[in-house]
Amino acid sequence: MRVRAAPPFDTTHALSCDARWRPHDLLRLRRLPAFDDEPAWVRAAVERTPYAVVRRALAAEDFVAIGVRGAGRAQRYGTWVHAEDIVAAVPPETLVRTAPPAGRDALSAFVALHALQGDTAGPLAGFVWGPTGSTGFELAARVPTVNESSDLDLLIRTPEPLARDCALALLDQLRALAQRIGIRVDAQLETPAGGVALAEWAADKARVMARNARGPQLIADPWERDTARIDHNDDT
Repeated sequence: MRVRAAPPFDTTHALSCDARWRPHDLLRLRRLPAFDDEPAWVRAAVERTPYAVVRRALAAEDFVAIGVRGAGRAQRYGTWVHAEDIVAAVPPETLVRTAPPAGRDALSAFVALHALQGDTAGPLAGFVWGPTGSTGFELAARVPTVNESSDLDLLIRTPEPLARDCALALLDQLRALAQRIGIRVDAQLETPAGGVALAEWAADKARVMARNARGPQLIADPWERDTARIDHNDDT
């Protein structure tokens, strides 16, 4: 987030994340409390489209860290919402079979997503996955956020270890699709340690960057119990 609100709670009480909502889930909001330092565009954005994305940050009980999208790439605001103001949650994987709004299916991001949706024996077969970023936001909120230069961002849930050779094969297949359509496909693995870029894991580096609620961390194995930093409560 380019701008971030101060937590509306004592940070010593920010010990976990509410397991009901996970990073990249899109939340439909009943309301969003105003903060004194929030950018001028935030109120209009939430009134126009009352959706926000769950971001990775520890929170006090009954609070959720969220990100608000504005009209342009530079308009991103990290803030907080109370759990009672969340109407519904839309995880990325529930959007896999969602069609784009009428007249939007020719945009490259939706063309690439449609190709992945229709390929039951393709690179993502066997995985739980879904679109995030502008593509996921438009599918959930039904407002135009994708444009011709938009990437297709994907979240792939990998609770169990993913072999490096399998990761490389998956990356190569996604890159081939991206080249054919003329778009960038950016895939992130959701591991017990947090979010890890597929390209980084496939590169066979000694350590990879795992992004979780406690901050980014370089680790050797995102599935190793002793090193994994959980984004949620300990019982998840």
